[in-house]
Amino acid sequence: MDIAENAALVVVDVQKGFEEAGFWGARNNPGADENIAALIDVWQSSGRPVVFVRHDSTSPRSPLRPGYEGNGFKAYVEERRGKGAGPELLLTKTVNSAFLGTPDLGAWLTAQGISQIVVAGIQTNMCAETTARMGGNLGYDVLFAYDATYTFDLEGPFGWRRSAEEIAQASAVSLHGGGFARVVTTKEIVGAAGE
Repeated sequence: MDIAENAALVVVDVQKGFEEAGFWGARNNPGADENIAALIDVWQSSGRPVVFVRHDSTSPRSPLRPGYEGNGFKAYVEERRGKGAGPELLLTKTVNSAFLGTPDLGAWLTAQGISQIVVAGIQTNMCAETTARMGGNLGYDVLFAYDATYTFDLEGPFGWRRSAEEIAQASAVSLHGGGFARVVTTKEIVGAAGE
């Protein structure tokens, strides 16, 4: 696997509000935060660009709403912001895709000459997946850092209920099998980025 010298790490919605288990329910992948931190560290130390995405929910009940403590980045992300040797972008959004945020992610990537992105963050099947899918549709070479994401149990139509792990795996299968992204592990990415 080749990681471009200017590949952008897109860190999606790693916000304090996702710690509110009473709102979201049971989650999967307890090691995700450690993996996200490892990716940020490698990207910053190698001078590669990092995009920090924050979801500003328009729902008055959401733990991610602006003005509420949960809207802020988790401490390990906030501590790393501004510490890299490469370009950095803070992007806010109110929908699932980071490509529909402010400032315009696609325009920023184009201006930087970036054609490869690595997606990590929360939730696997929501904003991380949507950003990866849209990136693939827009022609970017997308790597999806599966174990640097997590999600929550969810109920859908017809009373169907799936566990966070089932949902995450379904996302990975759709992304990879559908050709939107290459689904890989943090270890694989870190190994390739350090070469």
